[in-house]
Amino acid sequence: MSAPENSDALRHLTLAPEAQNQLFLEARTANTFTDEPVTEEQVRAIYELTKYAPTSMNQQPLRIVMVRSEEARGRLVAHMTGRNQEKTAKAPLVAVLAADLDFHEELPRLVPFMENPQAIFADPGMREGSARFNTALQVGYFILGVRAAGLAAGPMIGFDAAAVSKEFFSDGRHQAVCVVNIGKPGPDAWMGRLPRLAYDEVVTTV
Repeated sequence: MSAPENSDALRHLTLAPEAQNQLFLEARTANTFTDEPVTEEQVRAIYELTKYAPTSMNQQPLRIVMVRSEEARGRLVAHMTGRNQEKTAKAPLVAVLAADLDFHEELPRLVPFMENPQAIFADPGMREGSARFNTALQVGYFILGVRAAGLAAGPMIGFDAAAVSKEFFSDGRHQAVCVVNIGKPGPDAWMGRLPRLAYDEVVTTV
């Protein structure tokens, strides 16, 4: 692999180059996978990293359903759109990631130094916004956790979110936000690296 365009900037990192490559520089969204199964031990290891995502007030709204059975896979595939149906049908493991809209009920345990922290989120609209934002932070860590396990992730939002939420979270308090295919990358798994915005296009110092 040739040196990345930003190699001079990357020398200021303390993360080893091998880890930079595995987690960021050489990682891609996988579109095909081998038949090698993803083990329960790997899934538990991925979560052990995911749970340390930085969130506001230590909120933990992420909920995950690991779709392993053929019956459950069929129910999920029916709600995926376009090419996502085929990719989801063939992946070794599929995770449905959702936001728990009633995450605030757990806050007394998660921020024990605060008195009645759940009262801050009494308004359902404000609570939903916070749940979705902090779930998004945890989703990012989940994808990095998959990569750290030596696996590839194929995150997708091309699905009927309302239908998937109803199918896998029937209590109505969860909203599906992302579906992630997980496994070892298969043949022709990658698209070429697409362009990214440069530092000066994104960062302003005031």
